[in-house]
Amino acid sequence: MTSRQAKIQEDTHFRIMRILQENPDLTQRELADQLGMSVGGLNYCLKALIEKGWIKMQNFSQSKNKFGYIYVLTHKGIAERSC
Repeated sequence: MTSRQAKIQEDTHFRIMRILQENPDLTQRELADQLGMSVGGLNYCLKALIEKGWIKMQNFSQSKNKFGYIYVLTHKGIAERSC
């Protein structure tokens, strides 16, 4: 990956983490819309962030609110975001 592509990807990851920290109950479609990207592209980025340990997915399907899944920053992700 070229350094320009790496910079764009890093920028996107930090934008995702910032939005998730402010509003973790967004759906993937709402998050993708805010970022101006496709849901598939967002999924790719979310998987990369999960693999890095910066975010985690929690299942709330047993909840009365039926959110399904939410994405939250891990301690590692919060530390990385603050750098």
